[in-house]
Amino acid sequence: MDEAVLRGNSAILKCHIPSFVADFISVASWVDDEENEIYATNENGHFQSDGKYLVLPSGELHIREVGPEDGYKSYQCRTKHRLTGETRLSATKGRLVITEPVGSVGPKISVGERLRDAGARLGATFTLFCPAQSFPVPSFRWYKFIEGTTRKQAVVLNDRVKQVSGTLIIKDAVVDDSGKYLCVVNNSVGGESVETVLTVTAPLSAKIDPPTQTVDFGRPAVFTCHYTGNPIKTISWMKDGKSIGHSDPVLRIESVKKEDKGMYQCFVRNDQESAEASAELKLGGRFDPPVIRQAFQEETMEPGPSVFLKCVAGGNPTPEISWELDGKKIANNDRYQVGQYVTVNGDVVSYLNITSVHANDGGLYKCIAKSKVGVAEHSAKLNVYGLPYIRQMEKKAIVAGETLIVTCPVAGYPIDSIVWERDNRALPINRKQKVFPNGTLIIENVERNSDQATYTCVAKNVEGYSARGSLEVQVMVPPKLAPLPTNADSPLYLGDYFQLSCAVVHGDAPFNITWYYNDEPANLVDGITILMHSKRSSSLNIESVRGEHAGKYTCMGANHAGYTLVSTNLTIKVPPRWILEPTDKAFAQGSDAKVECKADGFPKPQVTWKKAVGDSPGEYKDLKKNDNIRVEEGTLHIDNIQKTNEGYYLCEAINGIGSGLSAVIMISVQAPPEFTEKLRNQTARRGEPAVLQCEAKGEKPIGILWNMNNMRLDPKNDNRYTIREEILSTGVMSSLSIKRTERSDSAMFTCVATNAFGSDDANINMIIQEVPEMPYALKVLDKSGRSVQLSWAQPYDGNSPLIRYIIEFKRSRASWDEIDRVMVPGHTTEAQVQKLSPATTYNIRIVAENAIGSSQSSEAVTIITAEEAPSGKPQNIKVEPVNQTTLRVTWKPPARTEWNGEILGYYVGYKLSNTNSSFVFETVNFLTEEGKEHNLELSNLRVYTQYSVVIQAFNKIGAGPMSDEEKQFTAEGTPSQPPSDTACTTLTSQTIRVSWVSPPLESANGVIKTYKVVYAPSDEWYDETKRHYKKTASSDTVLHGLKKYTNYTMQVLATTAGGDGVRSAPIHCQTEPDVPEAPTDVKALVMGHAAILVSWRPPAQPNGIIQQYTVYSKVEGADGEAKSQKIPHYQMSFEATELEKNKPYEFWVTASTNIGEGQPSKSIVAMPSDQVPAKIASFDDTFTATFKEDAKMPCLAVGSPQPDITWKIKGIEFSGNDRMRILNDGSLLIKSVNRQDAGDYSCHAENSIAKDSITHKLIVLAPPQSPQVSLSATTTDSLTVKLKPHEGDTAPLHGYTLHYKPEFGEWETAEVSVDAQKFSIDSLLCGSRYQVYATGFNNIGAGEASDILNTRTKGYKPKLPEKSRFIEVSSNSVSLHFKAWKDGGCPMSHFVVENKKRDQIEWNQISNNVKPDNNYVVLDLEPATWYNLRITAHNSAGFTVAEYDFATLTVTGGTIAPLDDGQSSGNIHTRIRLPAWMPEWLDLNFMVPLIATVIVVAVGILVVCVALSRRRADDLRGGQKDVYYDVVYNQTMGPGATLDKRRPDLRDELGYIAPPNRKLPPVPGSNYNTCDRIKRGRGLRSNHSTWDPRRPNLYEELKPPPVPLHGNVYGHGHGTAECHYRHPGMEDEICPYATFHLLGFREEMDPTKAMNFQTFPHQNGHAPGPGHAGTMGPPGHPGHMHSRSGSQSMPRANRYARKNSQGGQSSIYTPAPEYDDPANCAEEDQYRRYTRVNSQGGSLYSGPGPEYDDPANCAPEEDQYGSQYGGPYGTPYDHYGSRGSMGRRSVGSARNPGNGSPEPPPPPPRNHDMSNSSFNDSKESNEISEAECDRDHGPRGNYGAVKRSPHQKDQRTTEEMRKLIERNEAGPKQLQQQSGAGFTAYDTMAV
Repeated sequence: MDEAVLRGNSAILKCHIPSFVADFISVASWVDDEENEIYATNENGHFQSDGKYLVLPSGELHIREVGPEDGYKSYQCRTKHRLTGETRLSATKGRLVITEPVGSVGPKISVGERLRDAGARLGATFTLFCPAQSFPVPSFRWYKFIEGTTRKQAVVLNDRVKQVSGTLIIKDAVVDDSGKYLCVVNNSVGGESVETVLTVTAPLSAKIDPPTQTVDFGRPAVFTCHYTGNPIKTISWMKDGKSIGHSDPVLRIESVKKEDKGMYQCFVRNDQESAEASAELKLGGRFDPPVIRQAFQEETMEPGPSVFLKCVAGGNPTPEISWELDGKKIANNDRYQVGQYVTVNGDVVSYLNITSVHANDGGLYKCIAKSKVGVAEHSAKLNVYGLPYIRQMEKKAIVAGETLIVTCPVAGYPIDSIVWERDNRALPINRKQKVFPNGTLIIENVERNSDQATYTCVAKNVEGYSARGSLEVQVMVPPKLAPLPTNADSPLYLGDYFQLSCAVVHGDAPFNITWYYNDEPANLVDGITILMHSKRSSSLNIESVRGEHAGKYTCMGANHAGYTLVSTNLTIKVPPRWILEPTDKAFAQGSDAKVECKADGFPKPQVTWKKAVGDSPGEYKDLKKNDNIRVEEGTLHIDNIQKTNEGYYLCEAINGIGSGLSAVIMISVQAPPEFTEKLRNQTARRGEPAVLQCEAKGEKPIGILWNMNNMRLDPKNDNRYTIREEILSTGVMSSLSIKRTERSDSAMFTCVATNAFGSDDANINMIIQEVPEMPYALKVLDKSGRSVQLSWAQPYDGNSPLIRYIIEFKRSRASWDEIDRVMVPGHTTEAQVQKLSPATTYNIRIVAENAIGSSQSSEAVTIITAEEAPSGKPQNIKVEPVNQTTLRVTWKPPARTEWNGEILGYYVGYKLSNTNSSFVFETVNFLTEEGKEHNLELSNLRVYTQYSVVIQAFNKIGAGPMSDEEKQFTAEGTPSQPPSDTACTTLTSQTIRVSWVSPPLESANGVIKTYKVVYAPSDEWYDETKRHYKKTASSDTVLHGLKKYTNYTMQVLATTAGGDGVRSAPIHCQTEPDVPEAPTDVKALVMGHAAILVSWRPPAQPNGIIQQYTVYSKVEGADGEAKSQKIPHYQMSFEATELEKNKPYEFWVTASTNIGEGQPSKSIVAMPSDQVPAKIASFDDTFTATFKEDAKMPCLAVGSPQPDITWKIKGIEFSGNDRMRILNDGSLLIKSVNRQDAGDYSCHAENSIAKDSITHKLIVLAPPQSPQVSLSATTTDSLTVKLKPHEGDTAPLHGYTLHYKPEFGEWETAEVSVDAQKFSIDSLLCGSRYQVYATGFNNIGAGEASDILNTRTKGYKPKLPEKSRFIEVSSNSVSLHFKAWKDGGCPMSHFVVENKKRDQIEWNQISNNVKPDNNYVVLDLEPATWYNLRITAHNSAGFTVAEYDFATLTVTGGTIAPLDDGQSSGNIHTRIRLPAWMPEWLDLNFMVPLIATVIVVAVGILVVCVALSRRRADDLRGGQKDVYYDVVYNQTMGPGATLDKRRPDLRDELGYIAPPNRKLPPVPGSNYNTCDRIKRGRGLRSNHSTWDPRRPNLYEELKPPPVPLHGNVYGHGHGTAECHYRHPGMEDEICPYATFHLLGFREEMDPTKAMNFQTFPHQNGHAPGPGHAGTMGPPGHPGHMHSRSGSQSMPRANRYARKNSQGGQSSIYTPAPEYDDPANCAEEDQYRRYTRVNSQGGSLYSGPGPEYDDPANCAPEEDQYGSQYGGPYGTPYDHYGSRGSMGRRSVGSARNPGNGSPEPPPPPPRNHDMSNSSFNDSKESNEISEAECDRDHGPRGNYGAVKRSPHQKDQRTTEEMRKLIERNEAGPKQLQQQSGAGFTAYDTMAV
């Protein structure tokens, strides 16, 4: 900020720092515009207060004596952040505005500046300002007020306190600097002043002294709070945390009580902080004041009995207890007995016994416990019934002025009143008297005259009885003494007489008068006599006053009432007298001299010393007080006495009495030789002569010797040296001459002088100076782009301080003649060379320079400066639009000199123009080709939007400056919103006005140039080719040339340079009707000799609703009006009668609408005749029929004889049937038209005269047939499909609906236009299976569904990591590095971690939700132990299970030996030991499974034979007519599909259904939940499985067998129900002939709602019977077949049997042709790929198609379908072991003899050893964690329409499971035979 200042004054520039950061920011320096830095301190850290510029401690820049030249400079402050060290220059520059004074100006100070407050911290440096300017330049003086006064004193300036112009600078602030300062400003014109209150804040601290003290009871205690710091606002004290209201530093407790003990705190506070100290007060000894522990209570009683009063008191020391009655002590007598004793715990028990109590014994009894540490008392009344009685009261003596308190001692009870009387007057009778109802009388300030009397107490009861007692009150008056005289004004001298008199002027006799001297009895002092003159007076006499009689004298007068003191002081004048008189002294030089001089007298004499002027006594002068001479209590001290202190001294003692005392002494100093200069430096240039001199003073004779470096220097040994001596008056001068100096003469020369009193020496440091040697060890400490930090070793400086170093530097290619130089102060050995260019090679050398000359140059070093961020901006930046969302940016590099290194690339930033958002940057690599333009395309931008683009080059250091913003619009896009408010208005029969409102500006995406109106007749709208377009620039237009009376559909769109925008929603208008066109054709047919039949076709354009036709007729060629006949609009023929034979008639026809009559048709001429040939009046026509509706084609014929009418259909003679028949009028009626009815229909009429024919064309409009859907491409999250319409579709296709669903999800749809060749389904799950099918739609409706396409997105289950990268073992934990897992292309979701000891069976789940990117530590393991670890990795494609063995380390970190148990890894099953005589291969683990397998195969062969023999005898009842559609419960049932709950067999079929919400427990022995078992269920195929512990492959997948079983399988209840092979793509299907219980229904369903269902066989290809053969009925329904809607387990029907996607509303019409053995691989592949499912429960019209045939001739499935379905679904896992598909048998469940692998067992019992299962191998599986089981839509293992429950409601208890299995295995034979395989043990399915 600019500062205005008068020329010649001082200016202060301030650095304005925002308040919110001011605490962290300080001013480091100021910079002028020549980049000179002005620092607050110099190089040594000292504050600089001289010079023109000064940076004040508070950061201001102080500029002295401002001149005109200062107005041209500007200044910036450089600030530093205290925490981060960051420095920053101020954003703005400040200037001085120099004002030339006009005339004289007095000092001026603004009102706000006159009173200022300042604060400083202790030890800091602070500034006090005096902001005044004037001309002439004023003088400034600073004063400080003395605290608490208005007096002020000048501020003393020294090293700590400095004044610069008017500014006062105080360093190292101390608390004493606080106070009020005054700056006085004066010049010749006037004066001003500024007051500043300075507060130096010092941290507060407090301390209590003593910190702990122990005080006895009753003794005083003092705590003192010592505090430091400033300012102190308040002091407060607290005891035990509670304020005690004391605010002084000293806390005094006069008498300590018990409650005073505790903690005391002192608090000192100011506005900023507080400090606290604490101390403890303890009670001394074991003193406890007395306490009444137990006491008697008030009591009322009858006279007679004895009374026992008891008091118990405690305390330490043990108290004494006394008793009082009405204030009078009780003593033992015959009726009153007092006794006491001490208990074992130290309490005192005292009692008072009153025998035979009287009424007179009543009164106030008191027990008093007293010890030396306190008193405690208790009182209570004893009331005895009786008459009033007042005990005798003793005479009461009281001192005048005190208060009389007396209580009337009344006995008797009850007492009604107690009054006091005096002279028969009831009291009170004045203000001083107070009487209380309890009998107490109080008289205040008792006086003898008014209050000394007899007082009577009167007590009465209610009966009027009274008692009286008298009290005599005597008032005593203490003595009063006359004051003693004082002699202060007339003091006594020694020997004077002295007398004091003391008299009693008032009081009661007798008196006793006593004298005291200094509080001691005066009669004991020598020389004092006391005389008694009368009873009231006494005198004290001293005959001869001596000095010891001075002091305080006291007279005391005493009587019975008290005593009084009077005192005075006696002063005696005594002249001085010597106590110690001084004498002459001699001291050795340099010692501390002490001369005593002491005198006595009164007043105490003052002792002074003086020194004689000159060498003789006589005239004396006062001693100047200095550092080594002082006088303390009369003693003269001279420290370090020197010869100059020698001389005569005078000691004087004076007290004003007499002339005083004096003594003169001589002090002599014995001096050894002395050199006045002990050390000096002397320089000489090398090679020149030099002389060294030293002068010794002292007592002569003095001898001088020379040493060089402490060695004796002898000129005889070196003729360069010569010594001379010269005697002076004060001593001796010795000179050492050197002819020609050398470097070795740089040494310490010492001259030693000696005399009789001692010796002294002086040193001369001889310095031989020469030019310095060259600097060496030049090296680079640090370098940047523009500077380099150098260091070097300081060379020999030639004994002359190095003035400076000169650093010379040049570019490597330049010569040393073209160098730059940097000057560096000579005291440093580091320097920075600045203003270099980055990334440049330099040579640097250094030269040293002192006062003698310059050294040689050092060796040069070569450095390359560091790269810096580029300093130049990219050039020639151009931004051009490429398209609507892309801009191309081109540019060239910055100038080569601004690269500052090698440019690596560019950051290209872009953002929306005119917004505050930040730039988004992209990186572009540098092109090495010289001069080539860089370019970048910025894509995904907004359409037609202006973007700002900046570019900055970067190298490896960083980025350079940004270029200026270049702005450019992206190319215009198409409007994203349609025009709004579209409306149409019909104008005429051929014109329609269309209007609209422009789309919103923000959606235009460009400049709207035109609008397009798209229009077409509504019935042609679907056909893009029939649409018309009209362009206009306005917001409305008129469409011309339209068809009359036609519905038009219109859309409006806006067009920019980018193209057409979004179309508006269609609107519809109809053109007005008009007169119709002429009928298109007319026939006139002879019907007879007087009749002609006229027939016609309607107009091509009726232009409205035809109201009627008009038939005109006239004789050909005749004139006149034609006859007309009106015909209804529905009639297309007219029979003209009454015509003349053989006369030609002309006919024509017109049509009429409500607008009018239209054009006439062509004229036709006919002539009536008897000959009537066969003719057809109908016209050739095209008829369009809608699917399933009736169609009628006319054939109206005439002729005589009556003609025969025949029809041909597609050239074939027609014979009637149920659907088609010829009507009486010759028309052909077709009922319920289907697609096959389309074609040509010709009608033939023939009689004997002629024949005629017409041909109609029938077009059938039907919903589209199923389109073709094929897979085009897949990614991890999308599928691309191709769509083709069916070749047989006749009606135009309007579009497609694409249906798709994930394996365990819901169906979703997408609309696809008819033109789209391909369509991508996005946002799909990675690595997941999907089903896709499509339907077409036209104006008739939605058509048939295509085949279902089964496919999957790319991506696989997680891949196993290397064990070494994944597992890191320690002694008690294992670290798992989950980043080592590969995700298979689909991101990981979570991991499940389980472990167990190697010898355990149960797995322990550690966590089921470990995040993938972290490391995980399994803790609490035992050292040196083998463990199994199981990891399940999950992603959206599935999961992978890995198992690992590892051993924890020993406690010391060692490894343990591997287990050598002869087993394969992971098998812990103990091998069965065999006898020694048996061969090794006879291992029971091997033999038992082998024998069992042989038995099972044998039984299987037997069952097959039985089944085949029964099948031959069975009746083939599977014809198509016998197909029965039974009800199958599904999620969505078709219309009419109901479940009959009343069926008697239904409840039996259902079996057991789990209750709602019931969780079925896991199977014993398995840690896998039901979800796991569901997924593994497809490997469990046996109906009568038994657990085989020796089976190695527990959860293996099945592979298709190499050879299928041939021959059709019929068996209804006893045939084989085998899954002979698996169709690829159907790995998870339910096995044929398996009966399942439907579990897991909703909770509200009762058990009757479940039912069994059966799957159907995969029939093989050589079936002798039709396609329905081999089906089996439900239990109790032999011979029937279940057609299961929604199940993939039904027989695969022909490829045209479609999934009904419309919920049963559309149907499948045509019977499908069967197809034969698809041995050709391509076709088989196609059939397999499309899984046909009826998912919505619609009915199938066609019967089951042909069977699936033998796919054995196809290529291996792995190759065919691995690519289609991805890894887990395409390729069975090699490490599971290859196995054939499993057969099922209804009886015995014999194994399939054709496969070589046994069937997998159910999970093992819980306690079974699973050693033979290769569980320790790392394997993939379809397990999922419990967390994922709950989350997913369904288990991964099942792929098809049967949906398994994702929840575990269908689990069963072990007992329930056992019962179900027994029901399936051991149930009635009928059920087993009919139901086929039944329910697999341990296999749970939900549908």
